[in-house]
Amino acid sequence: PFVYGGLGIVPVRAQISALMAELAPGDLNGFLFPSSGGEANDCAIRLARLYTGKQKIFNQYRSYHGGSLGPLTATGDFRRHFAGSHATGFVKIFNPEPFFFRWGDTDEKACEMSLSCLEEQIVAEGPSTVAAIMLESVPGSAGVLIPAVGYMEGVRALCNKYDILMICDEVMTGFGRTGEMFAFQHFEGVIPDIFTSAKGLTGSWQSLSVVGVRQQIKDFFWNNPTGWGSTFQAHPVALACGYACLKHMLDRDILGHVRSTIQPIMIEELDRLVEKYPHVKQARCLGAFGCMDLMNPSTGERVMKVGEPMTPEMLAFKKAFNAEGLIGFLRPPQVHCAPPLIISE
Repeated sequence: PFVYGGLGIVPVRAQISALMAELAPGDLNGFLFPSSGGEANDCAIRLARLYTGKQKIFNQYRSYHGGSLGPLTATGDFRRHFAGSHATGFVKIFNPEPFFFRWGDTDEKACEMSLSCLEEQIVAEGPSTVAAIMLESVPGSAGVLIPAVGYMEGVRALCNKYDILMICDEVMTGFGRTGEMFAFQHFEGVIPDIFTSAKGLTGSWQSLSVVGVRQQIKDFFWNNPTGWGSTFQAHPVALACGYACLKHMLDRDILGHVRSTIQPIMIEELDRLVEKYPHVKQARCLGAFGCMDLMNPSTGERVMKVGEPMTPEMLAFKKAFNAEGLIGFLRPPQVHCAPPLIISE
């Protein structure tokens, strides 16, 4: 059942590519199919550098892009230190939601100031050296950080202004997690030049990811080699699984289910936990993608810093979490909530 992706194209590859071109907005119609999110992000970085002839990739501090050398160096959180200093060309930028300060007293002011800082950094680095700004549309493991209104639109405008590609990492958010097919569709007029996604494409039944590019990038690589490939990229069994999952999503209106059933319940229940427990500082949710921040009620501070060893209290909490039969992503000071998209009320 296997034809190496570089040697031949099986019918299902054409089928899933055609369906993806229908589902993706704008002229996002060129697709590669790696096996994992990290592979997809590594591919996206390479495509951006080859297409632009520039080297630097901007990434946010509160981000995660994968475990191999390139994507891990692109990562902004504590895990990037495991990559050492071997990969070069990655420049870190602040999120509109930093840990220890606020850009402004209102979301509008915070958005304006963070975008101004980003533009200052672009100019300081030299636009002619910056290949891409690579962001998680909604940073996931960082805490489901829903961007302030206008931020993603502002990043898109800066990319247009300075001839820089915009890459949206949708590994966690793609294929319905936030109630849209892709999370960047929540932001008016934002179409990335390149996007990546993985987990939701097959519902974890098979290892498959996707890299999508716009028409001009597709045209460029029609005549110029990408220099990219992997043994199991575009594996026909994985592609068949992805195609079946996408058809199922459409036939069962999974997006509508996320928006009309899951999201209202999650918002209501997360708000209830914030009101009930003094250790829950705040919570947020977009579609079926939610997170709570834990705090010490006597100080108002987070229970611990991200990446530090768990305190005895948090180890006890994690043990109780599992003992109660809860399965979830617990990384103090945050507790994530991301149920299956097919869950019933």
